[in-house]
Amino acid sequence: MNTSLRRSLSTLVAACLSVGGLACAASEAKESVYAQAIILDVRTPEEFAAGHLDGAVLVDIKDASFDARIAELDPSLSYVVYCRSGNRSAQAVERMKAAGFGNLSDLGSLENAASQTGIAIVQG
Repeated sequence: MNTSLRRSLSTLVAACLSVGGLACAASEAKESVYAQAIILDVRTPEEFAAGHLDGAVLVDIKDASFDARIAELDPSLSYVVYCRSGNRSAQAVERMKAAGFGNLSDLGSLENAASQTGIAIVQG
C-alpha cells in the first residue's frame, strides 16, 4: 500500500474510532480503498447487462481483444476485478500482472464484489 493511501486510511480509522467505533472504521476504510479503484467486470456482455456493479467497466476476458483493451489501461492505477464465480477474474488478474499491472484485487464473483465494495448491483 502506498504511503499516501496508508496515511489517508489511518486518518479515516482514527476519525471513525473517535465517533463510531471499529465497525465504522472498517466500513469506511473498505469503501475508501475501493473508491480509488477502477472496477473491471470480465464477464460477457450478456452477463454484464443482466447485472453488474454500478460504475464497472466491461472488459470481456473471452473476447479476442481482451489483451489489447487491457493494454489501453494505466498500469499504475488500482483495479478491482470480478466475474461470475471467480475463475475468469483470477485469469484476468494473472494476465494483467503479466502485462505489468501491480495494484490488483480479485474479488471473485459479482455477489462477493458487491459485498466487499458496498457498491450496488445494477442492470442495463
